[in-house]
Parts: sequence; C-alpha cells; structure tokens
Amino acid sequence: MNKLKDFRITPENSHYGTGRRKEAIARVWILKDNTDKFIVKVKETGKEYDLRDYVQRETLYQKVMLPFKVTGTEGKFGIFATVEGGGISGQAEAIMYGIAKALLGYNPDFRPSLKKAGLLTRDAREKERKKYAQMGARAKYRWSKR
Repeated sequence: MNKLKDFRITPENSHYGTGRRKEAIARVWILKDNTDKFIVKVKETGKEYDLRDYVQRETLYQKVMLPFKVTGTEGKFGIFATVEGGGISGQAEAIMYGIAKALLGYNPDFRPSLKKAGLLTRDAREKERKKYAQMGARAKYRWSKR
C-alpha cells in the first residue's frame, strides 16, 4: 500500500487540535497547502486511508466536515489525522472535535459560530463500568427463589 501522506507538517502550514470521544482519540492537523487531502492514519495498523473511504457512511463524513461548513471554510483546508481506540463512529466524532479545535487555533473569531453549533463541547458520555455480581453495567442475573 502506498503512502498517502507525501507532505511535511510544519507549524507554518498547519494547525493542530486533539479530539476525544468515548474511547477514541484523534490527533488532527488542518493543512493550508494540501487542500484536497483528507488522510486518516490508524495507529494500531499504521495504514493510511482517505477519510471518505475510512468512515464509510456518508452521515459520518458529513459530521466530520461540519466544522468547515459552520465556519464557511470548505475547500480551504486538508486534513491529516491519526486515530486510535474506539470504533469508526467514535473516531469520526473525535476527528470532528479535533478539526473544530484546530480551526480555533487558525482563527479565534470562529469561536462563537463553533460554540453555537455545539462543536466545542466534549461529549463526556463514556461506557458505564460493569458491576460485580451483575451481568453488565445495569443488567442483573436472573433471581431464583429456590
């Protein structure tokens, strides 16, 4: 498999943001120069994918691109993201949150519009832990009188 990332990331040509959701962590760089590149690198395998191919569902792709739509910067930036942990959905939302933070680094004036769209709020919902003497977090074992 050929490498999709054929460019250098420097502080002059990019802005960085970290996104988290459930168990997923995404480190996101928005690139000023490579506006046609949307690359996701999976940490566990080391493979690189095009963003649209990686998230598979169109709804998730639209969700990832939402910060650009809200700020009116579609087509002005490329994305390079490394993701680890969680599933595709959690990783997509982590990338979205990372993009929003990176856009703030690019232009702090975007804050009101991103805040209004709810893109700067970390979704704190995590998996609830399993309790002892129970099947799961909430489900109990069947009770038998005799």
